Amino acid sequence: MSTSEVTELIHQLQSGAMNLEQVAERFRRRTWARARTPQPENDEERAEQLDPGLPVAGSIDDVTAAYDCGELTVTQYQVLSEAVAESIRREVCRREQRKQAG
Repeated sequence: MSTSEVTELIHQLQSGAMNLEQVAERFRRRTWARARTPQPENDEERAEQLDPGLPVAGSIDDVTAAYDCGELTVTQYQVLSEAVAESIRREVCRREQRKQAG
């Protein structure tokens, strides 16, 4: 099984090669794979979302899996999850700005 950039960064954190803020900063700067589909528009799409499917490598799923396996503390998980959210919010804002400009 190959590892994603996200799992590699988490391993760097665990080994002490990087500190929490360094990993969080890398998380803020990267583009994240979509782990979930957009808001469902009909009953069929809503039903599909009840089945979460397989984890998506390179997404928040990697961070959650590391926490679930005890590889991250609560504080580390909170900091890294927020860094992911910041990156995604920034990406959404850029997309919206491009839509408005184009």
